[in-house]
Amino acid sequence: MKLYPALICLLVLIAGCGSQTDTPTDTLQNVTVQLNWFPETEHGGLFQALADGSYEAAELAVTLRPGGPGTQTGVEVGTQRAQFAIANADDVALYRQGGLDVVAVMAAMQNHPRCVIAHAESGVESFDDLQGKIFQCQAGRSYVEFMRAKGFLEGVQEVPYSGSIAPFLANQQMVVQGYSCAEPLLAEQQGVKVKTLMVSDLGFNPYSSVLITSGELIRTDPELVRQVVRLTRQGWQGYLQDPAQANAAILKANEEAMTPEVLEFGAGVMKELATPEGTSIDQVGKMEPQRWETLVQQLADLELVDPQQVKPEDCYTLEFLE
Repeated sequence: MKLYPALICLLVLIAGCGSQTDTPTDTLQNVTVQLNWFPETEHGGLFQALADGSYEAAELAVTLRPGGPGTQTGVEVGTQRAQFAIANADDVALYRQGGLDVVAVMAAMQNHPRCVIAHAESGVESFDDLQGKIFQCQAGRSYVEFMRAKGFLEGVQEVPYSGSIAPFLANQQMVVQGYSCAEPLLAEQQGVKVKTLMVSDLGFNPYSSVLITSGELIRTDPELVRQVVRLTRQGWQGYLQDPAQANAAILKANEEAMTPEVLEFGAGVMKELATPEGTSIDQVGKMEPQRWETLVQQLADLELVDPQQVKPEDCYTLEFLE
């Protein structure tokens, strides 16, 4: 597994955006959560628990550290620069392949928002139509290798993804990676009609917005882990029912890239991904062993992990979801 250098980020602590308590700040336990991207709706539950004062009421001073292109959240957790982080489920397996003792403790998104976005007039109606196109993507990502193994990248020119859809907007022959909760609307706000292809439809559907921590913290301070999982799950439940307060906090943290319209759109998509048909709001955060077994086997088939080294049961724990 190739690890990219961690992005050096400023700490962002959203203050004054939610309810206040009388708890003296010097009695709070400091907790840092490393985000896997700039603050967006896929972090909504965290911002909700921060904005409504839930973390502080539990005597936790939570800092949400923004990420960006190249951020390796597992490295931050594995080296104890952050107690918790957000990742995708496939990243957890890849981090463990790289020797990092990181463990998933809850999964906010049951379905992954990863998508490939094409111009509506480009003739791309399915993944079979990508041949001859230019694909702006992050090299080496699991979903890219899955698409390659399925033959969907034959005749496709791959170019680096810089974190912006600007090159895509200017070139009708280009397709770009994205999250269904943000980039499709951002493109259409720029006057570009798009076709959105969901990677999950291909059968590669790792959990997303996964809260991870270190095996060491689970062993040494399980009560802290339990508390953060409980409050974050409640935050997600609150966000999915009424995202207004958290969206205001996200906008404050990422006003250069976000707009109220994009956040409102993204919150609606998040609800669909977190509570697909047959799932209730009370089940937010759940994980199933079979999903992890399938994922690790897919990564092993792609030769991204060694199944003798990465065991599905080591990648997650259900202990804190009771």
